[in-house]
Amino acid sequence: MSHQPVPERYRGVWSRTLLETPTHHDNTSLVLWMQTELWHADLRIPQAARVGRSKAPLAALSAAQRQALALQSGFCGITQVERRSLQADDICTWHRHLDYQPPGVSPDAGWMVFESDDRVIETGVHGVYREVWERLPGSTGLCTFRERADGQDPARVTRLLTAGRYIMKVRPRTMAWPAGTVPGDTLSEVLARHPSQASSLLDFEVSFGVLDGAEGLRWTLHHSTLPELEPAA
Repeated sequence: MSHQPVPERYRGVWSRTLLETPTHHDNTSLVLWMQTELWHADLRIPQAARVGRSKAPLAALSAAQRQALALQSGFCGITQVERRSLQADDICTWHRHLDYQPPGVSPDAGWMVFESDDRVIETGVHGVYREVWERLPGSTGLCTFRERADGQDPARVTRLLTAGRYIMKVRPRTMAWPAGTVPGDTLSEVLARHPSQASSLLDFEVSFGVLDGAEGLRWTLHHSTLPELEPAA
């Protein structure tokens, strides 16, 4: 499938300030979506995964700490924006090539309505929800995407995305989902069935940081699915 470049108004880094569903209200999770010309990266750390966060390596974490990390999510892939007519709202679909969580049952797609240049409302196409997104200052301008192969394992490819002064890194786990994993499973459920493989299942990095230096050659990491990489509180 060929994809057209994402309209420029979508590009940058968006912070989700609110999620509403018929049974849930969330304004405390850390949710960041970076959108480049084609590729996106997304990091989601709920409050329950941020409380008592340990910087120990995955192998040294307790079962409870690992289950807390399994509540996180993050993904990376191609974004497709469709407009059915001049009067209709956009449909934005995020095709997830890499995913911290097991595959979902339905496509990730939302109706998008821009209330201003830096605020967009998303409502579900395949589910009932409403999300409020606000663009971070300093995230417009140059957006880039590149892939970098691991020197020791060329099949393991890291994706690096930038938008303005921000950067996101996505490095997938090396193991495949265990046999018996089906669409709609959660990582928490998979960990409960395969506790001996917890470290390998959680070894999926989505990191977010800020580019520093006059030429943006150095970056400071702020948030990650791997707490051991995050700066000290």
